[in-house]
Amino acid sequence: MADYEGMANGVVSGDFNRVAELTRQAIDEGAAPVEIINEGLIKGMNVVGARFKAGEMYVPEVMMAARAMKAGMDLVKPLIAESDLPTAGKVVLGTVAGDLHDIGKNLVGMMMESAGMNVINLGVDISPEKFAEAVREHKPDIVAMSALLTTTMLAMKDTIEVLQEEGLRDSVKVIVGGAPVTNDFATEIGADGWAPDAASAKDLALELVGK
Repeated sequence: MADYEGMANGVVSGDFNRVAELTRQAIDEGAAPVEIINEGLIKGMNVVGARFKAGEMYVPEVMMAARAMKAGMDLVKPLIAESDLPTAGKVVLGTVAGDLHDIGKNLVGMMMESAGMNVINLGVDISPEKFAEAVREHKPDIVAMSALLTTTMLAMKDTIEVLQEEGLRDSVKVIVGGAPVTNDFATEIGADGWAPDAASAKDLALELVGK
């Protein structure tokens, strides 16, 4: 019997060797790959998300947990046909033009991936045109933008305007976040939502895709 509880606990404590070992054991025992993901890896990451939101876990610990989850995911993913991988929607994610902050955005990406979303992480300093290009190419459900400087927040507004000009705005939900960004600002620039932290961003994204 696969030790899903041990796997989930390993994710929570960021013990990637243990997670990899238990994942390998579960695979050898013939456990269903999707079950390993849902019952072990994601279950652990859900605990991490809740604790992070409650202020009981901090960014470095969440990063370790995400790394541990990825250690298991890397073993399981090759065993699953892409079509069988449950997806809770597709997200194009990036830090806006002029802003080079990466950690918060990557944390959001990890949280969303742990919820079964397909995340296309564009990186940092992404121009409005690049976001529009990614929307055309990947046809995501959601565009998630991050800014950590008050000076770069306005690039979010520019991006939404470019999506409108190019006729892409109605096909996606736009969510924004980052230290200086507020709910009022999100409303003002015409975004569909705002999240104060990575765990909330994941919940908001799931809500917007109707999961």
